[in-house]
Amino acid sequence: MTLSITTSTLPAGVVEISPAGEIDVENAYEVKDAVAAQLAAGRPERIELDMHGVTFIDSVGISALVAAFQLAGVSGVKLVVTRPSRFAHRQLWVTGLLGLFGAPEPCADCDEPAHQPLVSGA
Repeated sequence: MTLSITTSTLPAGVVEISPAGEIDVENAYEVKDAVAAQLAAGRPERIELDMHGVTFIDSVGISALVAAFQLAGVSGVKLVVTRPSRFAHRQLWVTGLLGLFGAPEPCADCDEPAHQPLVSGA
């Protein structure tokens, strides 16, 4: 599955960036680039990464989120994660980064596709 990213402007100077699909070594830079583009276009009050559509995120994806957080912070903009899928929430929790991104609860009303990890031979 590929990654798609949509961006929208919410009230009160909030920009919402919504990645959907898998964030991995092949495309993780796209999330950071989307944040950088919003910072270059102006200075939003806050950037929200709505991650309810993220079906998979690996360590490179997590690193890209941290880089985006730091980039926003240098610009004086708060970046938070909202509505993470259960998979994304678990990855942020396991890495100890959930608090960094605002300690969001997993998205309870999201229909999540079942992500089947690859299992090698028995």
